[in-house]
Amino acid sequence: MLIRSFTLFDTSGWQWPHFSPRELSCKCGGRLCDGEYWHDPEFLDALETLRSAVGQPLVINSGHRCALWNTHVGGAAHSMHRQIAVDIALAGHDRFALLDAAEQGGFTGIGFGRHFLHLDRRGKPARWYYSGSKALWER
Repeated sequence: MLIRSFTLFDTSGWQWPHFSPRELSCKCGGRLCDGEYWHDPEFLDALETLRSAVGQPLVINSGHRCALWNTHVGGAAHSMHRQIAVDIALAGHDRFALLDAAEQGGFTGIGFGRHFLHLDRRGKPARWYYSGSKALWER
């Protein structure tokens, strides 16, 4: 469900202690939208389960993106970030432990970056490497 601004979202029933609508909303900083946020409880459940599995904070580099911000950052036209997807910073994480936990947690779209791991829950499994990252992800 698209919320035009995370500030309009009623957080009184928020059930995900390690995440907030603000950190999952568009990162354009209000320049292109009012902080769009896509609310998906099942995705948030999976993200919270991932956080518990790795036992340490997950830094979200990118969550939902408004159309203009997605274009600005070079996102794909049909990017899952237009709904709900996250790019998680790899700093401080064992990249393979994070990947294994994400796969076990039901994330089906996984993009391998040099400094981040893209995760989404699209209908069918998809895997891809961002430029210059493939060698870093070889086991």
